[in-house]
Amino acid sequence: MVLEKISCQVDRGDYVGIVGPNGSGKTTLIKAILGLLPPDQGQVEINGIPLDRFTDWQLIGYLPQVSAMANNFFPATVAEVVFTGLLGGKTFPRRLQKKDREKVDKILSRLGITNLASKQIGSLSGGQSQLVFLARAMVAEPEILILDEPTAALDPATRDSFYEMVAELNREEKTTILLITHDSATIGRYAARMLYLDRRLIFYGSFADFCHSQEMSQHFGDFAQHLICHQH
Repeated sequence: MVLEKISCQVDRGDYVGIVGPNGSGKTTLIKAILGLLPPDQGQVEINGIPLDRFTDWQLIGYLPQVSAMANNFFPATVAEVVFTGLLGGKTFPRRLQKKDREKVDKILSRLGITNLASKQIGSLSGGQSQLVFLARAMVAEPEILILDEPTAALDPATRDSFYEMVAELNREEKTTILLITHDSATIGRYAARMLYLDRRLIFYGSFADFCHSQEMSQHFGDFAQHLICHQH
């Protein structure tokens, strides 16, 4: 595994921005948390339960990178794609029930994309598609929402709207957010805490602590630290 000596705790209701350069291990960390890439040493715990004994995966919503989801020819409507976010909690036969339709309608309404419900997923713009996949991650009302570069394909206006929406979810629903981004200068406006990786843990704490840290100033240089902290 590319990471080493990573030790941190995310509390219920936290909003953590995970940042770092390309190849720093951000996606690797998320895959380890999700059990997709077991660590060589140590262990991951969710709600105090070691990952190898954790079974309640409906508690976690996951939005992977756009490139992992893109398929313009996938023959499904928006409503059908969002419904797949409920399949993990179902036994066979996995049929769409009335309460499932209500959940899908509710999340589409919350994200302001009810008008897209019957459209083919492949016909949507990048920003619309990202909202659909966010709806899919949120439809089961998870306690933890993990987002991997969710704004990479979005224009600036749509990106800011997306960040606002996730921050509102964190504030109002107390959903724990882990959000990977290259955009360290923007995520500081929304996330309460920053986890900076470069194959090892460089910093984990509040943005205020980062901005006032002499150690981080020495590590990054004053200019880079000021860019992240909006002091330029």
